[in-house]
Amino acid sequence: MPAKSPTITSLTPVQLAKVLSAAGSRSITEEMILGDIDTGAPVNGDGSVNLIHYTAWLVKAASGGGRGESGGE
Repeated sequence: MPAKSPTITSLTPVQLAKVLSAAGSRSITEEMILGDIDTGAPVNGDGSVNLIHYTAWLVKAASGGGRGESGGE
């Protein structure tokens, strides 16, 4: 059976890092994604990440609504 293709609602941290790196001018690593998960980024029940939920979490964090104690980068 062929491997299931990733969707934006179910990405591994490695896949998410690749997508975000390809979309921007900054390199994003799996470790960065895992660090965000450790500080509260949302994950699905199976440990995968929904790109839309993760992006919303980043926006909220950047506006001072979370992401550790500093409220962003």
